[in-house]
Amino acid sequence: MVKKSVFVSFDFDNDRALKEFILGQAKKEDSPFQITDYSLKEAAPEKDWESKANAAIGRSEIVLVMVGPKTYKAHGVLKEVAMARKAGVKIVQIIGYKNGEYTAVPDAGRLYAWNWDNLKKLLS
Repeated sequence: MVKKSVFVSFDFDNDRALKEFILGQAKKEDSPFQITDYSLKEAAPEKDWESKANAAIGRSEIVLVMVGPKTYKAHGVLKEVAMARKAGVKIVQIIGYKNGEYTAVPDAGRLYAWNWDNLKKLLS
């Protein structure tokens, strides 16, 4: 099975654990997707970060936005969504936690519950 390449966008300051969780699910034998890259945050000039993120998103087939309580206003996530829109890359938003209230990231489409059936359908 050919796996879809997925870029994971998440609120680096508040939801790093979500990246680890989705990386684990990508390793499942029946996973239709592979994580090829994810949100970057480093001590580099803003312009350099943007060019690296833009290149990584351009190499991906899907941008998966992992949504936590503050993701809808996370500067980096908003930029990554805009990059994906500009590149014509499909965007999927998954609610990262079971409990709480979540706001969709603007211009990133509908929010979906995080369960294996949804991941397999949305990321294949």
